[in-house]
Amino acid sequence: MRELSLNVLDIAQNSVAAGASLIEIALTEEPEKHSLAISIRDNGKGMTPQQVAAVEDPFFTTRTTRKVGMGVPLFKLAAEQTGGSLVIQSEVGAGTDITAYFRTDHLDFTPVGDMASTMTALITMNLHIDFVYRRTYGEKSFTVDTRELKKILGEVPLNEPSIAQWITQFINENTQEIFTEV
Repeated sequence: MRELSLNVLDIAQNSVAAGASLIEIALTEEPEKHSLAISIRDNGKGMTPQQVAAVEDPFFTTRTTRKVGMGVPLFKLAAEQTGGSLVIQSEVGAGTDITAYFRTDHLDFTPVGDMASTMTALITMNLHIDFVYRRTYGEKSFTVDTRELKKILGEVPLNEPSIAQWITQFINENTQEIFTEV
């Protein structure tokens, strides 16, 4: 994939399909160490140890609509191409945590891409699921939590166009702010 945000979208869609009611997505970058960790954690149905072992195989999928599952293998490849790795922790009935580690100074590091649009799409297309998005760069961070947004907005749905636009703008502005030197 051309940007890591598309990997995140694909893995998060797996969480949706697994029946998650809460999906947490965290990007944690440590610039002095040239490292980035991307974590997608859910409280879905989880996987057996056999499924965890098989999920990195592109010819393994639990979907019935197609016979291949490229999301995790491509995410793993993107991490490994930078000298990083991918770790999957899962428990049946408790959910799954997939974390990819990247070297950001490596020639083959894939750009993060448009996380604002990715998160807005996930949030507005899955109103029955709560999302927590945290972006950290060094000592600076921000969080978007749909549980808080729903409390504030009351009956106004998160897929209302002006709200969706605000979510995208909020993520973009805060991302720019945490990357700005003091």
